[in-house]
Amino acid sequence: MAIFLGSIADDYTGASDLANTLTKNGLRTVQTVGIPDPSLALPDVDAVVVSLKIRSVPASDAVAAAASAERWLRQRGAGHVLYKICSTFDSTDAGNIGPVTEALSDAAGGGVVLVTPAFPETGRTVYLGHLFVGGQPLNESPLKDHPLNPMHDANLVRVLTRQSRNAVGLIDLTTIAAGPGAVKMRLDAFRTAGVTAVIADAIFERDLETLGEVALETPVSTGASGLGLGLARALVRSGRISSGGATTADAIRPVGGLSAIVAGSCSKATLRQLDIAERSMPVLRLDPERLLAGADEITAAISWAGERIAAGPVVIAASAAPETVSRLQSLYGREASGHAIETATSIIAAELVERGVRRLVIAGGETSGAAVDRLAIPAFLIGPEIAPGVPVLRTVGNAQGDMLLALKSGNFGGEDFFTAALAMMH
Repeated sequence: MAIFLGSIADDYTGASDLANTLTKNGLRTVQTVGIPDPSLALPDVDAVVVSLKIRSVPASDAVAAAASAERWLRQRGAGHVLYKICSTFDSTDAGNIGPVTEALSDAAGGGVVLVTPAFPETGRTVYLGHLFVGGQPLNESPLKDHPLNPMHDANLVRVLTRQSRNAVGLIDLTTIAAGPGAVKMRLDAFRTAGVTAVIADAIFERDLETLGEVALETPVSTGASGLGLGLARALVRSGRISSGGATTADAIRPVGGLSAIVAGSCSKATLRQLDIAERSMPVLRLDPERLLAGADEITAAISWAGERIAAGPVVIAASAAPETVSRLQSLYGREASGHAIETATSIIAAELVERGVRRLVIAGGETSGAAVDRLAIPAFLIGPEIAPGVPVLRTVGNAQGDMLLALKSGNFGGEDFFTAALAMMH
């Protein structure tokens, strides 16, 4: 299998968001979970997105994992590798966006890396280096309160500088509006000055197309799915994309079995989606404090689901309001709290699959990653889009047989996302 575009995603829901974007924009795409075992036969595709869980791990671990994935992708022909990050740029002053970007750049021979989390389709824009969410500066938006990496600075040049060895520059909207030639000239000037990463403004899709065209001529870029859109369109325009192979229709063939939803996200969007789902299906809301205190919430939840799931989809949620999350983190610690909920929801998801669930919706990036790891799913084919950034995924090579999944970042999807997702999973 030879590919044109490789990507390393820092979490699983972000990976499926990117894979969805690449597919919509003309690239046959497969999403792997980690570096695949050599025995796994992947379909003939144009792009591979390697899903990792490196957003919140120590920077040295993130660098090592990303470097291994980069080598694997280069060995399969990837001329360009996109380090896919969250569109909220969530990271600490220790990393991991800066350290991984610099490591990938070093592995590819150096140069200047374009960096942008802009994705106008989902309300993320960058102007004068500042990240806006739905028109609000990141540090004033609801997304500032990420449970693992709260973001209280919208100035991305400042954020990236704090976690990088070298200087960080800015390519502003005026330069981008002047076209690829102007952007390349600016990159050359930064290279001469010793700058190795530049935040790029982007307000409209045409800005992303300009950035994608420029980035495709370099070995590495860093960004959210919006930059993937620009890269995909540049590849299609180049005429290098072949035909045939897997399609979205292949990914959505019926699988039968039971249906369930597992939620761990505490985002405002997911909490609202749970409220709406409760009108049409049974919803069990776990007590996060009991989970953290070691109470047997997991066994009770599985028993509850077993009594109801034959009659239709069930929802099990460990989601909680931000104030509850803050209180638990102060009592048990941020890392311990997150780990306990991820472990609980992943065990519940695996037990549901053991009981015949073959159509599974998971809400929350860390929740999705933990569940996919426990289920040992090696790869996904990308199906049609349920909501912006969230496709139907068909498992490839997993022991349980064919399954359909949706891995939803916490803030993605409309109010009726859960029912819409199940409706698309035949």
